Amino acid sequence: MLKTLTPQRSNYLNTRFSLDVASETGLLQQVIVHTPGIEMELVTPETRADLLFEDILFVGHARKEHLLMCGVFEKVIGRSDGIIQMSSLLRDAFDQEDARNAFIDQLCALSPEANLRAFEGELKRLSQEELHRFALTGQSPLPAHVHPVPNLLFTRDIASVVQDHIILSHPAKSVRARESVIMDVILRFHPGFEAYRDRIIRLPAGVTFEGGDLIVAAPNVVLIGHSERTSFGGIMAIAQALFDRTSVEHVLMVDLPKNRAYMHLDTILTFCTPNECVVFPPLFEDTQGNVVRLTRSDQPGRFYSELRPNLMVALDEVLDYPITFIPCGGNDPVSQRREQWTDGANFFAVAPGVVVGYERNRATFDAMRKHGYRVVTAEGFLSYHEESEYEPGNKIAIKLEGMELSRGRGGPRCMALPLLRQPVD
Repeated sequence: MLKTLTPQRSNYLNTRFSLDVASETGLLQQVIVHTPGIEMELVTPETRADLLFEDILFVGHARKEHLLMCGVFEKVIGRSDGIIQMSSLLRDAFDQEDARNAFIDQLCALSPEANLRAFEGELKRLSQEELHRFALTGQSPLPAHVHPVPNLLFTRDIASVVQDHIILSHPAKSVRARESVIMDVILRFHPGFEAYRDRIIRLPAGVTFEGGDLIVAAPNVVLIGHSERTSFGGIMAIAQALFDRTSVEHVLMVDLPKNRAYMHLDTILTFCTPNECVVFPPLFEDTQGNVVRLTRSDQPGRFYSELRPNLMVALDEVLDYPITFIPCGGNDPVSQRREQWTDGANFFAVAPGVVVGYERNRATFDAMRKHGYRVVTAEGFLSYHEESEYEPGNKIAIKLEGMELSRGRGGPRCMALPLLRQPVD
C-alpha cells in the first residue's frame, strides 16, 4: 500500500511500447498517466478560470488520490512498467537535442504573443532538466514565461489509441495546446515509440479534437462526441483516417450540448463491460436525432452517412449484442444531474467489469450494485490483493475517494490514456 503513495521517477528509454486498443474494457496492460506536480501548484485564484479550473486543488492530497488510483491500475496490470508517467516520457525524449529543438520551434509558433522567438536561442541552450521544467510550468531562468499546464493531469484528452494507431489531439482551448506539442515530441522522438512513427494520425489545421470525445465501443465501432471541444471537421477527418488506415467500419457521431457540463462524450457515457454502459439518462432518454452513423465505403476517400434516432438505436444496429444502460445517479433526476457534474458517468475500466469511479457518486454506485457489481473502496481492493495477484472474474466497482481530483472536473477515465489492452473474448 505504501508504495502507491510514493511516485517513481522512471526512465523508459529501454522500454518498447505497444499500441493496441480495440475496446474500452479489455484487460489493461499499459497506460499513460500524469500525477499532478509543481505545475498544479502554480494555479492561482486569479488564473484558475483561464486554466479551465473551477477551483484550486490541495495538490498534496490530489497526488495521494492519483497515486492510489495508479496503485489499483498496477495491481490489475500485474507489473510496474504498465504505469507510464508522461513527464518521464518527456524527460526521456529531451535526451535528444533534436527533440528539444523541435519542442522550442513548435512552442514559438504556438505562442507568438509570448514573444518566445526573441529567446529562441537561449531556450534551445537550456539543459534537459531546465527545459523539462519550462515545458510543464512555463518557468525558466530566462525572462521568458508562459502559463503552466495543469490539465496535463487529464492525459485522455491529449491523444486516443484506436487499434494500432494513435490520434493526436487538436485542443479547442489555447491553454491546452502545449499538451499536444508535448505528446507530439514524445511520439516523434522517444525510442519506445519508434515502431509507431508511421501510425500517428495528425489532423488538419482548423479542426479541434480532444480524446475524451472518442470511445472504442468495439473493434470495428468508434463513438465520437461532437462537443464544445471536438468540431464537426475534426470528426470527419478522424472518421476518414480510421476508414483509410484501420479496420474500423462504423463511426457514430453523437451531438452533445455545447457547454462545459458535457464537455466530452465520456462525461455522459462510459463502458464497464463490452455490453454495459453507465449513461446520463437525460441525454439518452430525452434526445432524438442526435446521432449520425458514418460507415466505410468501398470507394477510397468516401464514406456513407445516415441520421439515426438516438445512440441506443445506432448501437443496436452496429453491434452484435444488446447494450445494458446503467443510469448515472440512479433513477432520481436530481441525483442524476448532481452526479453527472461530479463525473458519475466517467468510469474507467481496468478489466471487463472492473471499473474505477469517484466515491462521492453514491447513487451511481447503488445503481452499479443493482446490476451485479460488488462495490469496494480502492484501499479495500488493494488490501484484499496485497499478498496475491489480481485475477479477472467478478464484476467490481472500485470507489476512489477523489475529493480533490474531482474538483478538477475530470474523472478516472479522463486521467488515463490506455496504450495497450488485451482483446475481449
